[in-house]
Amino acid sequence: MPRGDKSKYTNKQKRQAEHIEAGYEDRGIDEKEAEHRAWATVNKTTHGGKKPGGSGYGQKEDHSSERKGGKKGGASKKSATSKKSTTSKKSTVGKKVSIKKKSSVNKIGKNKADK
Repeated sequence: MPRGDKSKYTNKQKRQAEHIEAGYEDRGIDEKEAEHRAWATVNKTTHGGKKPGGSGYGQKEDHSSERKGGKKGGASKKSATSKKSTTSKKSTVGKKVSIKKKSSVNKIGKNKADK
């Protein structure tokens, strides 16, 4: 079987790849790269072709990549108020933050700081 042969993939897997590819193309990714990413996603989900003789035959499916879909790369679709709230939050990066230490009490009941 030559490299890239899709004969061991089910019709459902082929439909999934087409749908994922269309989603990548809508995001502005060129056709060839979208196809590569789509099949990589299908392979990650199903572990290869599901027909007998395929590497994914009898394997459980992993849907973690499908859950990431709207979260990863979906930042441009945020509403204006959502964008505003994320930029207006105060940042503590590069600022000194004072942390008060709790006084610890030893077994006798005296503060260690009193010594």
